[in-house]
Amino acid sequence: MKKTCLYDEHLKHGAKMVEFAGFFMPIEYTNIPLEHQAVRNRSGLFDVSHMGEIEIKGSEANAFLNYLVTNDITKVKPNRMIYALMLYEDGGIVDDLMIYKYNDEHYLLVVNASNKDKDFEWINKNNGNYNVQIRDLSDEIAQLALQGPLAKEVLQKFTIFNLDSLKLFDFVNLRIFDKDFLVSRSGYTGEDGFEIYGSNDSIVELFKELVTIPSVSLCGLGARDTLRFEAAMPLYGHEIDKDINPLEAGLDFAVKFTKDFIGKEALLKVKNEGLKRKVVGLELLERGIARNGYEVFYNDEKIGYVTTGYMIPNTDKSLALALIDINYTNLDTQVYVQIRKNKVLAKVREKNFLKKKYVR
Repeated sequence: MKKTCLYDEHLKHGAKMVEFAGFFMPIEYTNIPLEHQAVRNRSGLFDVSHMGEIEIKGSEANAFLNYLVTNDITKVKPNRMIYALMLYEDGGIVDDLMIYKYNDEHYLLVVNASNKDKDFEWINKNNGNYNVQIRDLSDEIAQLALQGPLAKEVLQKFTIFNLDSLKLFDFVNLRIFDKDFLVSRSGYTGEDGFEIYGSNDSIVELFKELVTIPSVSLCGLGARDTLRFEAAMPLYGHEIDKDINPLEAGLDFAVKFTKDFIGKEALLKVKNEGLKRKVVGLELLERGIARNGYEVFYNDEKIGYVTTGYMIPNTDKSLALALIDINYTNLDTQVYVQIRKNKVLAKVREKNFLKKKYVR
């Protein structure tokens, strides 16, 4: 099992550690509802050093990436990020990722920890004759996520750079403690915030300083999942995977059919024939919590399954995301979720469980 550079710090702060994507990671420090609320009201600090970082450089990096992923890389300006997906030829999802564009010849791909090795292999397999160099930098780079309405105020204490000049998906290289960091205005919580990349030693030093600030709460993977779920952000292996395509997942905004990409032909066929299923929001109307994998029924007909479900921390709302038959996806359609021996009444609703608070 791997450990991030912050493993000893997690133990020092009383984290409950679990295995995730081959790493020992903190699931919680206090409890999930407290950590969830800290991010919504103040700021929360996450170790996300388990994520994968893959560098693409070369004279044809722009053309290669534009073919490799669904979104249009050519439209992205330097020092900006873009969300995209890599697809198999049948339209299933290899992974979703964030792409940092330094310039047309230099990109950094941030991929899911559980998919990093598979992604690296896929990228190399599809390199073809493009003039690019592909490097896995994951062991050299550590990452923090500082999220919440006070995140900017907290991070501003450490730099003279005016963070107000960064908008959502902007990034910049900063010197903090005379060390180099890449800082982007981005995150996975639906809140304003920053993702901070640096060497292992640099991230440990910054982490130690950030945790001394009263408005910063340490947060684990438990709250990271409830926060991303409340913001209706997909997680690989749940709302997206090799058997779910981007159109079913509602990620059309990241698919540009005006260009060529791996999986385009299969996805166009899906689009032209019409979706047979789609990820929707559910709200339970009776007592219960819809967990991942629970079956969804319309009367006695099975129509799909729950991809993620929670009682939203600090509320009485039991919500879920579910992949269901397209014929039952109209808003307010009443369905049932099989929870152990009981069928619990629910209704289809919008996935916007939370109004996102990004700085655009």
